Amino acid sequence: MSLIEDDASEFLKKIVRTLSAALAWLLVNVTIGIYFDWMFFNGSPSIGNIIFYCWLAVSLAALLRYLYIVWKKYISK
Repeated sequence: MSLIEDDASEFLKKIVRTLSAALAWLLVNVTIGIYFDWMFFNGSPSIGNIIFYCWLAVSLAALLRYLYIVWKKYISK
């Protein structure tokens, strides 16, 4: 295989990793938030709402760090 095909293959793998990680993060957080009713405020925030949104922020930071690591090599070229 030529160098161009290897680069295209690596680029597509990064796209698939990005999409699958983002969709998994979204699916898990939306499912937990709706199932336990922590995504919505009923009058005032409860402890479940606070824990859920703290988890959401921490997991988003972890997802963004993962995506940065995945795309770091491509950005530095």
